[in-house]
Amino acid sequence: MRSIGLLALTVSLSEFAFAYNHGHRDIYHDHSVNLRKRNIRYDGQIEDSYDFVIVGGGTAGLAIAARLTEDSNTTVLVLEAGDTGDAVADRINTPVMAYYSGLPGTSYDWAYTTVTQPNAGGRNLPWPRGKVLGGSSAMNGMYHIRPSKLEVDAWSSLIGSDKWKWDSMFETMKESETFTPPSSDIQAEAGIQFVASSRGTNGPVHATYPGFTLPVVGNWTQTLGNIGVAVNDDAYNGDTYGAFIATSSINPSNWTRSYARSAYIDSLPLRANLAILPNATVTRIIFDSSNSNNLTATGVEWAAYSGAAKQTVSVKKEVILAGGAVGSPHVLMLSGVGPKDVLQAAGVAVQVDLPGVGQHLQDHISTAVTFKTTTDTAASLHAAGQNSPAFLSFINSATAYVNITDLLGDFAPDFKTQVASQLSTSLVPSTDATVVKGYETIYNTTLNTFLTSPVGQVEILLALTNSGTDSNVLQIQAALQHPFSQGRVYITSNDPFAQPAIDPQYLSHNADTVILREGLKLARKIAGTAPLSAVIGDEVTPGPSVSTDDDWDSWLAKNIGTEFHPSCSCAMLPLEQGGVVDENLKVYGLGNVRVADASVFPVSFAAHLQAPTYGLAEQAAKIIRATYNGVGWPSASGNSTSTSTSSSSSASPTQNRQEDHNGALSLSSSSALALAAAGFLGSLLL
Repeated sequence: MRSIGLLALTVSLSEFAFAYNHGHRDIYHDHSVNLRKRNIRYDGQIEDSYDFVIVGGGTAGLAIAARLTEDSNTTVLVLEAGDTGDAVADRINTPVMAYYSGLPGTSYDWAYTTVTQPNAGGRNLPWPRGKVLGGSSAMNGMYHIRPSKLEVDAWSSLIGSDKWKWDSMFETMKESETFTPPSSDIQAEAGIQFVASSRGTNGPVHATYPGFTLPVVGNWTQTLGNIGVAVNDDAYNGDTYGAFIATSSINPSNWTRSYARSAYIDSLPLRANLAILPNATVTRIIFDSSNSNNLTATGVEWAAYSGAAKQTVSVKKEVILAGGAVGSPHVLMLSGVGPKDVLQAAGVAVQVDLPGVGQHLQDHISTAVTFKTTTDTAASLHAAGQNSPAFLSFINSATAYVNITDLLGDFAPDFKTQVASQLSTSLVPSTDATVVKGYETIYNTTLNTFLTSPVGQVEILLALTNSGTDSNVLQIQAALQHPFSQGRVYITSNDPFAQPAIDPQYLSHNADTVILREGLKLARKIAGTAPLSAVIGDEVTPGPSVSTDDDWDSWLAKNIGTEFHPSCSCAMLPLEQGGVVDENLKVYGLGNVRVADASVFPVSFAAHLQAPTYGLAEQAAKIIRATYNGVGWPSASGNSTSTSTSSSSSASPTQNRQEDHNGALSLSSSSALALAAAGFLGSLLL
């Protein structure tokens, strides 16, 4: 095993102070100039009005804010419900902490739970989401994986717009990243293959491979190849099928997490036209209802905490929702935009009856087969005290996207026929005709475009970072990528601080059980195949007693969890299909409100969602800048484009990346108390 250290890094595990919910307690005691904080309003002081108010300072919201404020004539306020994350900088920045002392379960986590899932053992499953500047990009497993060309083009076809075709998203995903190849030693030992021309070279987000690896990682692609799964030597050009070693969102100059805050915000100089306000929960959007057919947002209401006085900031141009698959539909419904029956039951006055808000929710579910191992794992070395900077950058990255033929072989065509006959509107969590139509559209796209293609139906992952009591085990995880089950997010109260109800309807369609079951069988087969089999011992869970299909189905229902990839709850679909936003991300029925985050994807991608969300954010900023300043996008059809010009007020995130290397991403002296592990399938899969 090899370890390459480029920068000394100190990580302490001393006492950790949780974020204070009623103020800005994430401020360092050292009040000297800190370059990371220039655009964050720690004193809580903001202007009375802004051109754009962005709701949510997460993966998409911070990227859009940075891009819009490249125009000096544009003012932007970001309202983020969570704290800054300064007090837990060590836990955010050190990649390995995602497994052993991550943010799930702390006050930096929204700590959502689903409603009872009858097909998943009657459980209420946890849904951690980042409640901190950077959002879930500050607490996820750092996988940097793109969706396939086929999936993105299917999305584009559903909305009928070239704006969202693969060629456009490919460019914006590249614009968001700077790819750094691995060292020759790491590349050889891990069996890494890549094509540099498919990657970005000058974007804010760093994408690379950990500075440390293990020989067992190098066995991955050969083992998958030996069971007939294709080995992919260029998984980032639109053909994301087969087995490969994925890149991670890591800054290789100091082996720290590269996330939305560090990438897009901390690298910026002071911008007078950008303000970021933490600890500001948006309670609703305020509308001028004089034009009932096209409501105009005039302000955004927010409060520091439940019970605090509500404050309002005026909006000159637009409100941009970037709260994710839960937060964005939540704010729309609190504002009176959503399904009429839901709003009325929650005591919210209906402004726009938009039945698709919160509907079409999809998520990746996962579980794992666990084995004893005779080789070193990251967990065993961590337990032994390994703590070099390069080692602390190690995160799981050996993956494979296996298609339906890999899973079912010759039975695949018969399975498709069975699924085609099982489309049932009784599984739609709405009686609205447009939502039902959208359900059918998504279902048929999943069936006819994805299921019969090379696109992965299950992601298979090698996990070497067990956070449980036994460090001498490894897992082969399986995660469903294109669920036929669709759920919803909805409010049950007009209290903005009450959690919305989350009902993904896991395993409500039997096809999902079959596909995931076959993925778990494949995981067991992989463990028994050379060269990986040489280091694998007895199966710990579920164990040899689980052997028949019925055994597997019963076991997985009780053991699935989320891969933390919710999407589609503000789907970009035609209005007559229960859509929420149009091709320009505009909410139907609202004149100046857009949604720009993973909630707008109309189909589930076989990918981890941060890379396509960054691409979406970059594209959204282009569309918005073209609308008002005539820059950023060749044309913004459907919008009136101003002929006014703008000048750059300050350097872009890309232009300031050297500062990002030297200052913004160095670990602070603030430290974290190691928490009890939240389970091996915790934050590592995001």
